[in-house]
Amino acid sequence: MYSRPVEIGRKLRGLREKKRLSQGNIEHKTGLLRCYISRVENGYTVPTVETLEKFAQALDIPLYRFFTDGKKVNAPKLPVTRHDEWQIDGQHRHELSRFVKAIRQMDQRKQNLLLHLAQSMARRRRQGNDHYNRT
Repeated sequence: MYSRPVEIGRKLRGLREKKRLSQGNIEHKTGLLRCYISRVENGYTVPTVETLEKFAQALDIPLYRFFTDGKKVNAPKLPVTRHDEWQIDGQHRHELSRFVKAIRQMDQRKQNLLLHLAQSMARRRRQGNDHYNRT
């Protein structure tokens, strides 16, 4: 279902008022400026998904509430990926878990930098110009 910016703004305002929160409260909880919150609520600004996530967290609601009429939505049944399908042994599974934990503690900028570095290394390897493994 597609929601226009005005509808998302109205939904945001309605949810905020239902929780008896002011735009100032939301500003404090999200770090977003009050004037920005007002522009979103009035349909002048389209928030990103990341910004909607901040609003949802501040309102203590699931993200999907901005796109539904308030009824509970059943989550789709997605296939479960098991570690043994990837053929990861115990040692590597432990290392992968530590790596995932470290990435989760990084801010978005550092995650993007790490992803860019990994993509560059993979691209070089595919091109046969892997400068890091030359002897």
